[in-house]
Amino acid sequence: MAENGTMVTEFILLGFQLPAELQMGLFFVFLVLYFITMVGNLGMIVLIQRDPRLQTPMYFFLRHLSFLDVCYSSVIVPQSLETLGTNKMAITYECCATQFFFFTLCASTECFLLAVMAYDRYVAVCNPLLYVPAMTPQTCLGLVAGAYAGAMVNAVIRTGCTFSISFCKSNHVDFFFCDLPPLLKLACSDTKLREWVIYLLAFLVITTSISVILISYFFIIQAILKIRTAGGKAKTFSTCASHMIAVALFFGTLIFIYLKGNMSKSLGEDKIVSVFYTVVIPMLNPMIYSLRNKEVKEALKKALNGMKVSQVD
Repeated sequence: MAENGTMVTEFILLGFQLPAELQMGLFFVFLVLYFITMVGNLGMIVLIQRDPRLQTPMYFFLRHLSFLDVCYSSVIVPQSLETLGTNKMAITYECCATQFFFFTLCASTECFLLAVMAYDRYVAVCNPLLYVPAMTPQTCLGLVAGAYAGAMVNAVIRTGCTFSISFCKSNHVDFFFCDLPPLLKLACSDTKLREWVIYLLAFLVITTSISVILISYFFIIQAILKIRTAGGKAKTFSTCASHMIAVALFFGTLIFIYLKGNMSKSLGEDKIVSVFYTVVIPMLNPMIYSLRNKEVKEALKKALNGMKVSQVD
């Protein structure tokens, strides 16, 4: 229901509410970041797929992370570009629910996948002799499938709880995409039970993933400390550094948004943080994993040299 008592059939995404000049500037910033995200992540997927040296469990998971970042960004950024570029702020109820579902699916899957990647590093560092028999293609596929399945359950329940709410205060969403906090502000029915279920699921997804990551790195650090040479410690730690950076960036922003409690803050702060984890982080992940990874850099050089040779021929 909207303010006039009719059923809500569309929402108005108010976006960033900037002057026209700044809004157009933000449009080009988003466009450039989205282009870099697509090139970086799709390039990473192709590189891992084509290079024989990258056919290992770690890069299998990294390929899925890149795929998620492509989907994650594509769920949000095109809609934001349309709003910024054309000032078209209306989104249908169905499209809003669909965006909300796929955003939740991608975010939840990324949580679980980062935990799986931490477990992969644990096995590689703490049990190197068992790594190949333990992390078989079937095991890796099962772990990824589990991440998607768990995320699907969360996305279905979270979307169902959110869009079974009666929206009657307004249909104006003070955000740049259909996210939970601004949608809850439009509710006219009692949302306490639904909010409890939604935030409990978010808590379970985040804390389960973080627990796996922390336990894995506890044993990894123990194993690194037992290495006698400084060079050996540095080499072993370098295999985990990229993942640690990605985890810190992703979970840091999610915790701020969803587990911050009732701290005093504005939706403006939410918008800034949300831009970071929906637009910036998907762009940064390929850079983090490529700039700090010798094997990826060598594979990239090989691919670029191959392109130069083919152009000469």
